[in-house]
Amino acid sequence: MPTQTAFQKRIKRRIIGREHTFFAATAPGLEQLCRKELQALPLSLQKNKISKGGVEFNGRLHDGFLANLYLRTAGRILMRIDQFKATNFRQLEKRLAEFPWELHLNNNCRPAFHITCHKSRLYHTAAIEEYFQASVDSLCASDAGGGYDQNIFIRIVKDRFTVSLDSSGTNLYKRGLKKSVGQAPIRETLAAAILLLAGYQPDTPLIDPMCGSGTFSLEAAMRTKNIPAGWFRIFTFQNWPAFRLQRWRYLKKQAQNRIRVLSSPLIFASDQHAQHCAVLKKTIAAQSLQDAVQISRQNFFDINPADFTDKEGLIVINPPYGRRLGHSSKSETSYLKMYHHLQTAFRGWRLALLAPNQSIACKNPFKLQPQPLLHGGLKLKLLIGDID
Repeated sequence: MPTQTAFQKRIKRRIIGREHTFFAATAPGLEQLCRKELQALPLSLQKNKISKGGVEFNGRLHDGFLANLYLRTAGRILMRIDQFKATNFRQLEKRLAEFPWELHLNNNCRPAFHITCHKSRLYHTAAIEEYFQASVDSLCASDAGGGYDQNIFIRIVKDRFTVSLDSSGTNLYKRGLKKSVGQAPIRETLAAAILLLAGYQPDTPLIDPMCGSGTFSLEAAMRTKNIPAGWFRIFTFQNWPAFRLQRWRYLKKQAQNRIRVLSSPLIFASDQHAQHCAVLKKTIAAQSLQDAVQISRQNFFDINPADFTDKEGLIVINPPYGRRLGHSSKSETSYLKMYHHLQTAFRGWRLALLAPNQSIACKNPFKLQPQPLLHGGLKLKLLIGDID
């Protein structure tokens, strides 16, 4: 067995073997759901707290990897790598000169600095970025062809710097399943949150009658089959000096052993547009999810759940609204028609429905409680409850 080099020993002692602070960034309002997800993971430590915009938690390096792999409601996982105080550029330069960037960055990375500043004497973000860029120039060549992008987040509050590495890369809502999306798609992280809020149970039927690109159906399929959220994608941390491929393979092997094969589909996706159905069928086939999802081309108002299942479950709907539907009066008329069909055909089912405004939300006949939700900058209402 080859002897470890001095550098490998530094990596093991200072990065792999130490406890770190991580931050799971979420969309507004999803912090509590993300925290519950974290608490369900087998992490080395269970110290966590909700902070503005996400959840802070402590753990070993592989715990950060697990968070990337499993969390369905987080947008990215940051690892804190340094905290210090600097009131002038001389102090900043000295601190950066002493920092061991080589333990965190490979020499083929392309660093991108994201800086926010609040109530600090050093407030010129462009100048601060120049100092950070200069400190990594000798390690990360600016013309590194074929390298990888590494986001580095720097937050300055009252002269205190917090430096974090983005371990995820592209936002975690990009699961790696879909090659194309429909019009006004809902993000996977938000779809996962809606399923959690609705109390979706993976062993019960789910109907997605306006599936579009199939986000709800795909999220439900991954949960039903015990497939981790990040199973089909790669992460930036796989390029870190501290990344150990053998350890990562072990973590994924553990996850693979828990993936289920279903005897028959429990998720029923449909759309009136043939192209949406065709694209979703390709996605389902490419990721071997046919045992979980059945797809049909149907108009919502022609759907009878008895055609799919004899059990009651959850129906989740993201109908067209805003510019896609036109004037607000037309939108209200469409929702009233939906309510009528739901009351007629889906009595006893649980409903999760996105509505564009409070007026439409209040006119539902099922005593559903509206919850505020942000989707693509729009303030929507999420209606959850039983159809009775």
